[in-house]
Amino acid sequence: MNNYISNKIIQGDALTVLKQLNANIFDVGITSPPYNKQEKHKGWLVKNVIYENYSDKMHEKVYQEQQIEVLNELYRVTKPGGSFFYNHKIRWERGKMLHPYSWVSQTKWVVRQEIIWNRTIAGNIRGWRFWQIDERIYWLMKPGKNNAIGEELQSRHALLKSIWDIFPEKGMPHPAPFPIELPARCIYSILNENKGVVIDPYAGSGTTLVAAKLLGMDYLGIEISTEYVKMANERLKNCENERSRIQTELEKHKVIKTFKQRKENGEWVGKFRKSYTTEIETINQQLKLLEEQKKYLIKK
Repeated sequence: MNNYISNKIIQGDALTVLKQLNANIFDVGITSPPYNKQEKHKGWLVKNVIYENYSDKMHEKVYQEQQIEVLNELYRVTKPGGSFFYNHKIRWERGKMLHPYSWVSQTKWVVRQEIIWNRTIAGNIRGWRFWQIDERIYWLMKPGKNNAIGEELQSRHALLKSIWDIFPEKGMPHPAPFPIELPARCIYSILNENKGVVIDPYAGSGTTLVAAKLLGMDYLGIEISTEYVKMANERLKNCENERSRIQTELEKHKVIKTFKQRKENGEWVGKFRKSYTTEIETINQQLKLLEEQKKYLIKK
């Protein structure tokens, strides 16, 4: 495959398709792979999250090795300076914690940040632990030439916190879609209004691709299931139905007042606020008076 197929979904295995792509194509990517939840186990969530054409019960070692290989291929096809957002969650197997950082940290990517996705609700009501309503989103970066830190986010994006309170998707035939606000936030924060190319190697119902299209980006999806490819293409065709949710997300990326404006108005700007400065001046004046009194008492 000489190049990516623009604005399409390729049906096939993620790793197989990625290996056929040229290097340095994509600006940003977002995905949430199957979590290897071991369908053989009991529990409401495990029994009901069943993927079409995919069995989510690999040996854990094999699963993690596969995820490392997929992430390294994504690194290869991403442009220098590009980003990838990898959504996963903490799991437990016979009392042992399985943390996604344990394999993410073994890839070629630089882990720029760990973001907590607060889903606010939990689907699996069991009493072994407190309700797990959080998932992880790893912001991964492919360093550009002589730049291992990356470009600074614009203030309108950086003002968003590292804990994302976003409700999970509802009413979608796919068993585990993430909400469209999530990929929209990732894409917009990295690319702004600039044209770019987005990839999702586990495209599922097409959420990432719809967000990319509505933001004016080119995209490529990879999905193994015929049914989900059909579902995603239908969503892309009717994507305008979801534009209002994208707009609501974009409204959150606004700086109401700059640092300079807050400082001039005497509003909270950390140690530079006016009230803080006044307090320091008052304390300094009091210390000065004490020193003078001290000198006077010594003379006496």
